[in-house]
This record gives sequence, C-alpha cells and structure tokens, in this order.
Amino acid sequence: MNAWSVLLLVWLLAATMMIFGWRWQRAHANAGIVDVLWSAGLGGAAVLFALLGEGAAAPRLALAVLGGAWGARLASHLWSRVRREGEDGRYRALRGRWHGDQRKLFAMFQLQALLIALFALPFLAVAGNPRVVPAALMAAVAIWLMAVAGETLADRQLARFRADPANLGRTCRSGLWRCSRHPNYFFEWLHWFAYAVLAIGAPLWWLAWSGPLVMYVFLRYLSGIPFTEAHALENRGDDYRAYQRSTPMLFPWFPKSSDDATRSVS
Repeated sequence: MNAWSVLLLVWLLAATMMIFGWRWQRAHANAGIVDVLWSAGLGGAAVLFALLGEGAAAPRLALAVLGGAWGARLASHLWSRVRREGEDGRYRALRGRWHGDQRKLFAMFQLQALLIALFALPFLAVAGNPRVVPAALMAAVAIWLMAVAGETLADRQLARFRADPANLGRTCRSGLWRCSRHPNYFFEWLHWFAYAVLAIGAPLWWLAWSGPLVMYVFLRYLSGIPFTEAHALENRGDDYRAYQRSTPMLFPWFPKSSDDATRSVS
C-alpha cells in the first residue's frame, strides 16, 4: 500500500476515533480523554505503518514494537490520570474560555486527529526504509529505552508526590524534577530521535526528523510548557516562581542554589 495512502488512512481512523472521544467528553465533562486517544492513536499508527509499509522487515518490526509500546504506555498512564483526577486544568481553562461550546471542543478533538497524522510522518519514513543498518537499529533501541525509562520514572515520581495530601499546593522538587521543571517532556522529546535513527538509509529519511523538531516546537512554545507553567503559577504562585528561578525549564541540569536563584532576578 502506498505510504501516503497509509497516512490518509491513519488520519481517517484518527478522525473517527476522535468523534467517539468527543462524545465521551461530552458525557463526562472531561476533555482529558483527547490526550489518551492521541497517544493510543499514534502508537496504533506506528503499528499500522509497520504492517502496511514496503521497507525492510527489521526497521518495520522495530517501528511496530517501539512505537506501539510507547503509545500503549503513555495512553495507559494518561488514562489512569483521567479516571483518578478528573479534567486537567488546561482543558478546564479552555472549557471556561469557550463557555462549554461543544463545536469548539469538537474542532479541538479533530485538530488532534490531524496532529496524529503529522506526528506519524517519521513512521512513514521508517516503514519505507529498504536498508537494514544494525548499528542504527541498536542505537534506536538504546535511545528508546533511555527515553521511555526516563519518562516513566518522571511520571511515577510526580504521581507519588501528588498522591500525598501534605504536598497539596506545593511543587515537586525530588528525583528528576530537581534537575528539570519538565523531565517528562524532555524524555518525550528525546524518544522521537529513535525513529530518526531507524530511518537512516530511507528515501524519505528527512521526514523522520520532523518528529523531534515538531515535538520540540509543540512542547516548548505551543501546547506543552506554556499551558503547564501558566496553570502551575495560577495554583502554586510564589512556590512555583521560586522553582522557575532555580530549576532549568526543559533540559536537565544542576539546579541553582538559593543564593544564585536570588541573584538571577535581582
């Protein structure tokens, strides 16, 4: 099957899935389900491209395993949050700003379907790769393991912190969160390099680099960090401002001491 036809199929399936997701959020007043479906849909897209692609078997198998497992893990984690915590603050803010307009919420869900197709472009490149480069396969698996392990650890550390009632209104500064304000986002971004490596030798290898590039733009400037930090400032105020002064935003590094953080804003 032509790779671009597979991409069209991915978008059509994602759009249909998001219709059901929109209906679910309407019944439960929780738009957080869109993140669950986005993750599951993208993982499914990796498997679909691997099955229908025309490239060598090894990179396609790696794509199915790595992309499918990544999507399943993230979707499962997000679903547990949706069930346990209710609607995420970002979506509550949008719902309030839009006065609950279901037409705008429907458009948001369909935008996420388009984004599944956009983020699936690296999968298209990998699935059409006719070459097997053993070193690239091993490097891709290593990057994926490090990224998914880091993101899983960051998610668990934050979940454990938030589960303690004594931490209500406080900012997590333990574990990976001591070195980055968004370690989960950092490892999510890192994960996309695995597919760029898997695409080495593919005719459309350059498409695979859209993964880390587009993900960085979305996390840093659009839907990730700006919304998360605005919500954190609204709920944690000065505690989060102090965290911003002492801790790198995305790329993990040593935190500043209290004195250095104070001098940086004086």
